[in-house]
Amino acid sequence: MTTEEILKALADYSTPELCDGAGLYHSMHHEIRHFVGKNKIIGTALTVDVPSGEGAIIADAILKLKEHDVLVVAGKGNCDCSYWRDHRSICAAMMKAQGVVIDGAFRDIDGCEEAGFPIFARGVTCGTALKSNTGTINVPVSCGGVNVNPGDFIVADRNGVCVIRTDEAESVMKGAMDKRLRQETATKEIRATGIVQTKVKSREKLNKI
Repeated sequence: MTTEEILKALADYSTPELCDGAGLYHSMHHEIRHFVGKNKIIGTALTVDVPSGEGAIIADAILKLKEHDVLVVAGKGNCDCSYWRDHRSICAAMMKAQGVVIDGAFRDIDGCEEAGFPIFARGVTCGTALKSNTGTINVPVSCGGVNVNPGDFIVADRNGVCVIRTDEAESVMKGAMDKRLRQETATKEIRATGIVQTKVKSREKLNKI
C-alpha cells in the first residue's frame, strides 16, 4: 500500500482499535490529549527534538511541513513554558498540515481555537519558552513515552495518540480488524440470546476479544 492508501485506511479505525492491533507501547502518555480543532487527526510524523523549555526551532520545523504531516514536538513533558501559540497554528494551517502533538504545553488558547488547527498536548500555560534555537528537526524522538521516527503514522483522537511504524501499518490494521470482527460477533450473540455468560469458558472467550 502507498502512504496515501494507508492514511485513508487508518481513518476507519479508532486509536483503541489500532493499539489492540499493534500491542503495547504504541500509545503516548494519557496526559497528551485533544485540546483544539477537529478531534481526530491522521498523518505522517515530522519530528522536532527540543531541549526542555526551548521552542525557537519549532518555527523552522513549521516551514518544512507538508500536507499529510503531523508535527510531533518532543518537549520532554515540560508544561512550565509553551512550545506553541496561535501564530504557529495559523502558519501550520497554511502549510496544510494535519495537526501538532506536543509533549508539553501551549498557550494563547483563544487564538488557537480561532485558528482551528488541531492541537494535542499535555496542557495550557501562559509562560513562554527559551529562544536559543537549539534542537533538531526530523530525527528519532521520544514523545509521551513512545519512540517516534520521521514518517511514522500518527493517529490521534479523543482516546489518545497512537504511533505506528511504517513497516507495521498493514499488520496493525489487520489485527485491529480481526479484533473488531470478534467483538461484533460476540455482541450479536449476546443480543440474540439475551444472556451475558459468566462461566470460566465464557470469560476465556471474552478475554480473547
